Amino acid sequence: MEIKLKINGINKEVTIKEGEYLQSALKKLGFLNVRKGCETGSCGLCTVLLDGKPTLSCSTLAVRGIGKDITTLEGESVEVAKFAEVLTGEGADQCGYCSPGFTLTVIAMKRELESPTIDEIKHYLTGNLCRCTGYMGQLRAVKKYMEVK
Repeated sequence: MEIKLKINGINKEVTIKEGEYLQSALKKLGFLNVRKGCETGSCGLCTVLLDGKPTLSCSTLAVRGIGKDITTLEGESVEVAKFAEVLTGEGADQCGYCSPGFTLTVIAMKRELESPTIDEIKHYLTGNLCRCTGYMGQLRAVKKYMEVK
């Protein structure tokens, strides 16, 4: 079946199979930063923003994206650059495999929470796994990014 999706503000058409997940549909459309990790919805690699909310695309049916604004890392280039600068400034840049999902979650958190505590940041980021780090540098970077205008 063919469906229409609005991705990063641009309408796209994609042919999907019944029961196909959003991550797969986005990959077909060339959005390779929407990665698949665990395939169980527990690692956060596949996170996209669906109407501004972090959503696991590996466990969301593609048809659920119809009529919604889907945002991938490519659609947040200004905020991504700001966060990347803070992240590298804290020495928290890693291999980058988890970065797209992690970064989109952080951007959504900044828009949703005002001056979050470390515990609120940890709670919001639950489900975003980084296989490279112990998270302390990332937490410092997220806290600093929350203060960036």
